[in-house]
Amino acid sequence: MKIKIFCDNAELNLIKKFNKKKIVKGFTTNPSLMRKAGAKDYKSYSKKILKICNSKPVSLEVFADEYAGIKNQAIQINTWGKNVYVKVPITNSKGKFMGKIIRELNNQNIKMNITAVYSAKQTQKILNLINKKTKVIISIFAGRAGDTGKDPVPEFKKSISLAKKFKNVEILWASVREPYNYLQAKQLGCHIITVPPVTIEKIENFGKSFDQLTKETVKAFLVDSKKSNFKI
Repeated sequence: MKIKIFCDNAELNLIKKFNKKKIVKGFTTNPSLMRKAGAKDYKSYSKKILKICNSKPVSLEVFADEYAGIKNQAIQINTWGKNVYVKVPITNSKGKFMGKIIRELNNQNIKMNITAVYSAKQTQKILNLINKKTKVIISIFAGRAGDTGKDPVPEFKKSISLAKKFKNVEILWASVREPYNYLQAKQLGCHIITVPPVTIEKIENFGKSFDQLTKETVKAFLVDSKKSNFKI
């Protein structure tokens, strides 16, 4: 099964660069990436992104924390482009499940990327609410789960199995920690993996032999020892 690579980034110069790559099939952003990129006005900055990338899917996240605010932002964001997926967290910051808003937006045919998901139990809660027509991405945060000593793989296996009945649902491997995660996600049957630019470039260089890697590693150590003028 093929897996799509989405570039996880909000810097305009990098979006221009990576939008030209055939390997990149879409973009994901979040408020933290927007802030890091220096965005001051969320709407105008988002529209700059959409001007660069006007055909591939782009996920733009709400940042309100209560029902009314989330709904208002989601409806507005949805109007910014036909390729927009409105990114909605599975819960708000207080841990309240956003089921009501997920159901309502889905019934209004608004494409969603439901984010900050960690478990198959959460995936099931989402699937219980949505129709089988409007496109939905479920973003499961593998790296952040792994950072806490939890194995995300069983949650992906269960989530992918649960979503098989929904042709409109894609499971996304989020929070990549290393290029090998791409192969893991592919082997599991994930539909999408969202990857930062530096890791995409490493994935493009897949295929080196162990002998090549050994030679390159030893050469790098040798170069650094000479630059430092080390002597024993």
